[in-house]
Amino acid sequence: MRKLGVAGAGTMGAGIAIVSVRAGFETVLFDLEAAALDRARSQIEAFLGSSVKKGKLTEEEAAGALDRLQVTSTMTGLADCDLIIEAVFEDLSVKANLFRELDGICSESTILATNTSTLSVTEIAGGCNRPDRVVGLHFCLPAQLMKLVEVTPGLTTADATLQQAWSLCESLGQKPVQTRDSPGFVLNYFVVPFNNDAIRLVEQGVAEPAEIDLAVKNGLGYPMGPCELLDLIGLDTQVRLCEALFPVTRDPRVAAPPLLRRMVAAGHLGRKSGKGFFDYEGHAMFGAGR
Repeated sequence: MRKLGVAGAGTMGAGIAIVSVRAGFETVLFDLEAAALDRARSQIEAFLGSSVKKGKLTEEEAAGALDRLQVTSTMTGLADCDLIIEAVFEDLSVKANLFRELDGICSESTILATNTSTLSVTEIAGGCNRPDRVVGLHFCLPAQLMKLVEVTPGLTTADATLQQAWSLCESLGQKPVQTRDSPGFVLNYFVVPFNNDAIRLVEQGVAEPAEIDLAVKNGLGYPMGPCELLDLIGLDTQVRLCEALFPVTRDPRVAAPPLLRRMVAAGHLGRKSGKGFFDYEGHAMFGAGR
């Protein structure tokens, strides 16, 4: 397994692409929108450049990593990849349809991995004719900094597929953890309601976002506060996570808070829009070069 594909050039997709090229894999980053590809390539270049300045990579290593990156707006550019990780919207029909299209393009040996954080791997696999070669690989945001990958087999995932995916995570320098195909897996089972609780504290006027983040970082030892994290993942993404989890859990803490929906309606999506709980300039990728 030497060539990886990443479908979706958003923050998560760009981060996974960095992990891949940094580990020595030829990597194809696909997105239908040319603007998204241009933005992702600029973010990747900036991250690698910052890594050089901080002594994390040599100039030769950074140049080699960038040389291993290919971007394409045509799905057939993924045809010869050994494994493809989708990093598109957290929507079952979108992911299943993507896998159905990839199924008709790629060789029979290609593994299709979903980066879903809340949806059923088994249901996503139902969108193609190779459910035995579909597996969940949920990278944590930001992927280029966080080591955890939740590896989730669906009910139809073959043991060989699971083992190949696990070995790949190790080759990428990540830390795999196996989970069952259950809503939210491990991480988002805790994180989605926790972040919603932080939003409700803001909504109720208990504390300002910066104060909540400061309390969580200093009191709980988290590297990021919940409001910072929400701005990073995108408030619209948090809505989709809530809408995916609530129907299957009926947990009231998972329901999207009214303030969250109002902010999304106003276009305050976080870093990607320049404004969320905090204000931002440009579209720099969080923690470049850390």
